[in-house]
Amino acid sequence: KKGQQNQDLISTMSGYPGYNPGQFQQPKSFPQPPNPQYGAAPNGNGNQQPMMPGTGFAPPPPGQGMPMASQPPPPGVSGGMPMTPGYGFAPPGQSGGPPPPGGPGQGPGMRMMNAPPPPGAGPGPGFGQGPPAPPGPGMPGVPGMMMQQPPGTAGLNSAMQGMNMNSNQPHQPNNVFQPQPPGGNMGPPHPSMSMGQPMGQPQPPGPSHPNSNSQFYGGGAPAPYPGAAPKGHGMGPVGNAQPTFVDQTVDYSLQIPKSIFRPTTTVLPATAAMAQSCKVPTGGIIRPFADPEDGESINVIRPSAGGIIRCAKCRTYVNPYVAWVDNGRKWRCNICSHENETASAYYCHLDAQNERKDKMQRPELSSCVVEWIAPAEYQVRPPQPPAYFFVIDVSAAAAESGMLTSTANAIKKSLDELPGRDRTMIGFITFDTSVHFYTLAEGSSNAQMMVVGDLDELFVPAPRDLLVYLKDAREAVDNLLDNLPTMFSKNTASASCLGPALKAAYTVLKSVGGKMCVFQSIIPNLADGALKSRENPRLMGTPDEVKFLRPASAFYRDTGLEFNKCYISVDMFLFPSQYMDVASLSEMPKVTAGSMHTYVAFDPGRDGPKFESQLYRRLTQPIAFEAVFRIRCSKGMRINHFYGNFNIRGQDLLSLPNCTSDSIFSFDLMHGEQSLNKPFVTVQSALLYTSSDGERRIRVATQAFRLTTRQSEFMASVDSGAVAALLSKQAMNVGIKSNLDNARNKLQITCVEMIRASKEGDKRTVSGYSVPSAQPGNESEDKKIPENLELLPLYTLGLMKNVAFRGGTDVNPDERIATHMGLSTMFVEETLSFLYPRFFAIHSMDSQAGLPVNDDDAGDENVKTAGRNMILLPNAINLSVESLSSEGIYLLDNGIDSFIWVGRASDPAINHALFGAESLSDVDMSQIYLNSSGNDVASRVDSIIQSLREETENGASSVASRIRIVREGDIGAESRFFWNFIEDRAQFNGGTYSYQEFVQFVNSPKQAQGAPPAPMGRGPPGQGPPGAYPGPPAPGRSGPPPPGPPGPNPSGYGAPPPPSSGPPAPNGYGAPPPPGPPSGNYGAPPPPGPPSSGGYGGPPPPAQRGYGVPPPPSSGPASYGAPPPPGPPSGGPPAPPRSYGAPPPPGPPQNVGMPPPPRY
Repeated sequence: KKGQQNQDLISTMSGYPGYNPGQFQQPKSFPQPPNPQYGAAPNGNGNQQPMMPGTGFAPPPPGQGMPMASQPPPPGVSGGMPMTPGYGFAPPGQSGGPPPPGGPGQGPGMRMMNAPPPPGAGPGPGFGQGPPAPPGPGMPGVPGMMMQQPPGTAGLNSAMQGMNMNSNQPHQPNNVFQPQPPGGNMGPPHPSMSMGQPMGQPQPPGPSHPNSNSQFYGGGAPAPYPGAAPKGHGMGPVGNAQPTFVDQTVDYSLQIPKSIFRPTTTVLPATAAMAQSCKVPTGGIIRPFADPEDGESINVIRPSAGGIIRCAKCRTYVNPYVAWVDNGRKWRCNICSHENETASAYYCHLDAQNERKDKMQRPELSSCVVEWIAPAEYQVRPPQPPAYFFVIDVSAAAAESGMLTSTANAIKKSLDELPGRDRTMIGFITFDTSVHFYTLAEGSSNAQMMVVGDLDELFVPAPRDLLVYLKDAREAVDNLLDNLPTMFSKNTASASCLGPALKAAYTVLKSVGGKMCVFQSIIPNLADGALKSRENPRLMGTPDEVKFLRPASAFYRDTGLEFNKCYISVDMFLFPSQYMDVASLSEMPKVTAGSMHTYVAFDPGRDGPKFESQLYRRLTQPIAFEAVFRIRCSKGMRINHFYGNFNIRGQDLLSLPNCTSDSIFSFDLMHGEQSLNKPFVTVQSALLYTSSDGERRIRVATQAFRLTTRQSEFMASVDSGAVAALLSKQAMNVGIKSNLDNARNKLQITCVEMIRASKEGDKRTVSGYSVPSAQPGNESEDKKIPENLELLPLYTLGLMKNVAFRGGTDVNPDERIATHMGLSTMFVEETLSFLYPRFFAIHSMDSQAGLPVNDDDAGDENVKTAGRNMILLPNAINLSVESLSSEGIYLLDNGIDSFIWVGRASDPAINHALFGAESLSDVDMSQIYLNSSGNDVASRVDSIIQSLREETENGASSVASRIRIVREGDIGAESRFFWNFIEDRAQFNGGTYSYQEFVQFVNSPKQAQGAPPAPMGRGPPGQGPPGAYPGPPAPGRSGPPPPGPPGPNPSGYGAPPPPSSGPPAPNGYGAPPPPGPPSGNYGAPPPPGPPSSGGYGGPPPPAQRGYGVPPPPSSGPASYGAPPPPGPPSGGPPAPPRSYGAPPPPGPPQNVGMPPPPRY
């Protein structure tokens, strides 16, 4: 009778998913068991361990064998059978040797040789040589069980107590776990029971044999990749053996939205050797608090009684890429491969594909981005209310520039939109040569100012009412902001005590934390944190220039670290009119996860809209308070470096007092092992934060990357835009640590090596090493650049000529650091727009440009639009001087500033429509502003500029653009305008290539003459052999114009303009300004009078020098306006004549080693 039961059980196994009767040949009889010392079964790594044939258990130690068949069954074991050494169970009468032919005795807990593994017999406790698992809840011990058992089998026999496999038990529905009475039915599945399902538990549905009511599930086909073993084998990892992999189907189309995460590649190399050979900067750019694109929402999960499901070893959050093993009782972490027990409240049955049946009902298992509501154990302290504290410079420079008025207007405008509603707190401090505190008592209509002049022993005069709830002191706050500009309008203080003011604000805010906004107009020069001017123009353009890019004082970094500990983030708004040592001041927003914005020579009419909209955005956008951020990756990979504004704790925990949708972080993903024996790699980020409503949450984003051994497949997955964005962060790090030349070299070498690797194709490997190809060495150079990398040389050249990295003597250290701070917080789209600005011809744009597109054209890929209203953009043109014409008006937008270049012979009607004057030749440019309405042309141009600023991904308020009007012939303004013409040559080391020449060099670096590029002053490299090169990218929101020759000139990109028959233009392009006395004014607005050459932020008089204005010849003392050392500046191409785009004169190209002569 017992034999018949066992036969029915074997027949039942043919019905569970994954069992293929034709795959396993059933022997007529079992062979004699070999010597246990030599029996072995392979594990997942090919290692072997002793085992007993026909079972999943290791042999018992000597002297602790199983009882022989002649022994009676232990008391209390219903239906038990005597055990036979080597086989576990045997029919009665078989005391040794194999079972009789045709009647293999196999009960629960054993399997036949050559038969499919029993369901759920995966690696883990209870099998192999692991320690015995403790009995689970509801599992009574087996009375009278005295025999010795192999390790890991104690729970198995206890689970079989009183079991009748043919009993008819009612089936319980999915996800229903009833508490079991003591001594009654068994509790939730226990990890030690992994071969068969005990009765009295919710049984997974599945096909069953007609003669049996038992149900089995699990199993599966062997994995197709090396090192993987079929699911269900009972051999667990032993010693240093790695766990076997489960045959898992991964949906690689399930990805984090691109508005949140942009990896540089979608496929990763399986070996470190391939990654090193291709030189691709693997990693990604992530903004963890951004919203998904297309208005999608992130699923919010409230954890059940079992809490948030995480890996017990590496603390990874459960995600769509975990593997469910052991019939769903365990899940294998996709980061560290650790097997975790499934909580009873989280248990669910698996389907035929080994996926949970409730997968689509659980966002954490079906979505890449989810948000958990964190329980109390994730809180160090109760959530604090959102607090905003303003530290404002009220010195004479701040009052005279109009900064105080714009600051008060922006703060007052944002009060109704501050996150937190009734929980929001607010406070103010102003400073000049002393610190001014403001008490905002509840119910009072006016703020009371208290002045502390002792900066050495600063104290807080009032312990209360310095930080109050906005709803309780709204009237006093409004009155303070209304009166703030007039209170200090006649202030004559020319010094600033920023350091003591920061300490005072820290004392007030440290118990709560929050956001601090600092507004500074001059260099701090009193008490703690005082800085000195260290500008030395004679070192500009030399390797020693990097000294000015490093902080001169550790005060602001040390103070920022203290702020970070109290969860205080600092946003700095700087309004310099002269040198301020931005490198030292920027350390505070860096380590407090803040931001920095600079407005040189602040003009309320020109800069006010941008500043006010920028401050309004920073105050009203959703903010994650008291945040920490961590990125995990699969075993075998490692995060090598992080980029962005943060303070790192330990090795990988980023401390972020504030995190917004503008918070950008980048990281390098490197190989930690030489080869990865797995099918995919996972990267998971987790942001733990407090919402403005006081709720603690965790935003988790997970994505899997397929591994490949084919170089061509890896290179085809490269995202050139994301690579350029990550390269910009890496190059800034190199430039600060060494010098700018090394940063430019890194950019160039990386581009050349990536193009080379993309052309090589796949390599034949033997034992993991590549075999040299027998093909000619220059065959790959003749191949075309792959389509996904065609724009990489253009973006690389844009980086090398960008303000952040360009050489020369006319880039001020403050401006370069300000650009670094902006570039470090740019996402991919913003970075590309900054590297290759959008350039349009306004005078010849289509009549529909600047208007919303029709519904019929909305889906047309050839129709380029921008903004939420889908404004039609004009056709983009090349960034070259050859695209200019004296009869035209052009718009250039780089994502930060908008330039409007007006030719001498432009249409008077268009000039009058845009500027209110028919000609700009005899007007004061400081009084010229762009009209935004009043006529059709002005309205359409304004719509184009506004649409380029709108962000459709996150729906946040857009930042207005600062519009710079450049008149043809204004040297200072044009030099900065020409910095954006990256397709032309520049005169500094690494910038002498035109776009055509750089593409030729990248395609054939060995054949190009003059490679690497000639140093500054030696001219461009020689012309290599002509060849096809990719044109600029297709026109779009952030892309360059379509392929083709630049402008009407067929001579190629970047050729110097030819001589003109007319008289030379006054002060041609690139020529030094007329001599005059040096001035220390840092971009100050010009005095009223006749027009003069422009500067950064307005056309200053010739004697003044702003950002980008070539210095006058002088031998004065070193200051901000001091002359640079002799040498050509780096700003812009030679002077264009009145007629642009004429064909060049016949003759050979310019001699190598000679700079291109200026043309007039």
